[in-house]
Amino acid sequence: MCLAVPGRVLDIAEKDGTRMATVDFGGVQKEVCLEYLPDLQVGEYAIVHVGFALQRLDEESARQTLELFAELGMLQEEFGDPWELAADAADGDEGGPR
Repeated sequence: MCLAVPGRVLDIAEKDGTRMATVDFGGVQKEVCLEYLPDLQVGEYAIVHVGFALQRLDEESARQTLELFAELGMLQEEFGDPWELAADAADGDEGGPR
């Protein structure tokens, strides 16, 4: 599942002519394209989907959403190690391959 996840901008730099940022999603940091929000600044929050910041968000809304996602395990699903997630899924499959 691909979620639109709120994150906080940690730093901004231009890479190959594209405005990029390091964004923190509740402890997980990813590189994000800022071309849709060219005036977004360090310290601000944005909704991010598939590597693009799409909409500015206030801090309280971002915090509440990240807490809810964490409670539901959705942050691990979105940002977790794919090998670990696959192993966990295989462990839960009691019938094995058919």
